[in-house]
Amino acid sequence: MRIPSRHIWLWLCSFALSILLFGACKGDKASEADAVAYAPNSIVESGELFAVDERSFVMPRFGRYWYEMKLIGILEHGSPVKAGDSLFQFDPAEVKKFIIDRETQLESEEANLQKLLVQQEIALNDLRSTLRSEEASFDLKKLEMEYSRFESDRTKQVKALEFRQAEIRFNKTKKRLALTQKMQALDLKIQRIRHQQLKQEVQTAYEVLPQLTIRTPINGVFQIARKRRSRDLLTVGDEIQFGTTLGNVPDLTWMKAVTTVNETDFTKIHKGQKVRIRLDAMPDVSFEGKVSFISVLCRQMDNNDFRKVFDVEVTLTESDQRLKPGMTVSCEFIIEPEA
Repeated sequence: MRIPSRHIWLWLCSFALSILLFGACKGDKASEADAVAYAPNSIVESGELFAVDERSFVMPRFGRYWYEMKLIGILEHGSPVKAGDSLFQFDPAEVKKFIIDRETQLESEEANLQKLLVQQEIALNDLRSTLRSEEASFDLKKLEMEYSRFESDRTKQVKALEFRQAEIRFNKTKKRLALTQKMQALDLKIQRIRHQQLKQEVQTAYEVLPQLTIRTPINGVFQIARKRRSRDLLTVGDEIQFGTTLGNVPDLTWMKAVTTVNETDFTKIHKGQKVRIRLDAMPDVSFEGKVSFISVLCRQMDNNDFRKVFDVEVTLTESDQRLKPGMTVSCEFIIEPEA
């Protein structure tokens, strides 16, 4: 079967036109890539933006008892906040119930303490009265023994035995009084410790109540953390355990770029060195920065890349509302020629 020459001509024209369009597109892409001109001998590394001042919030353990709390209020994700604004509100029902229970126990312990003091005073008065009686009997028997020196030996022996018995009773009563005082002091100490513990627990619970409202200490933008399993944002009604990340507030006034430098270029980087930052979203716009941190240890790039790098932080010296945490940037380290 013979193909008409006219069809062959159309196919050739289409093929030539496709080659021309491909070349034009490639030329446009090349021109866009060449639009960002880097300084000669500079080092360019990719990085990510972070806020210089960022506060993270973690669920604390409120006192000894509350390690899990119900979230009953949370600010909207992405809301601008000022220092002192509330971010999270936890349910105070459990804490208030604890306060009521402990205050009831505290009143009971206060009554027990007063009762113990009265009982101890009564017991001491009885022992003191017994001691005075035994002391009087002891003194009487002592006199009788002295007066019996002119009596017969048998009478003197009886009086001496009676005196010895009175002396034993007197000393026994003194020891009993001293032992009772020590025991009462220990009982009183235990009761006061129990009373003080309940009082301290009530005070701690009252101090916990205002802590159930978590506030931001800085200005910024509020970001809610995600749940570990579902990766959904935290919501009202969630039961939060202590140690759980709740969210963070980055201050967008000043930003920094976190990047890495290859070990072969490490000696070319120093603190205070000028760096030109460009957003991948806006490569034609650059921002000035300076190296503020250089890691002293070298590490592997990642599990799949065996290159060795040093972590570097670059603090931007100008503030701009277009700079947001998480944006990808390119960091051009300006290497000044040696004099």
